[in-house]
Amino acid sequence: MIHKLVSAPINMVIKVGEKIKEEADKELYDLPTIQQKLIQLQMMYELGEIPEEAFQEKEDELLARYEIAKQREMEQWEEMTKKKE
Repeated sequence: MIHKLVSAPINMVIKVGEKIKEEADKELYDLPTIQQKLIQLQMMYELGEIPEEAFQEKEDELLARYEIAKQREMEQWEEMTKKKE
């Protein structure tokens, strides 16, 4: 009984942490979100709202995230197809 009283708050913190990580990963590696940000970035650059150096830096970051997101998508797809076999 005492064990449950002590471990319950810890378990709650762990679950909240896992949920936060899940949401952060979803935001960071959501393909449509990344694509939208790339389009917005391109528009800002073309309109002269940001300098080329800032554009290149942000574009590199978004493209790296896009690559990771595509890799995760492929891994999930492979996992799903293996389960069906």
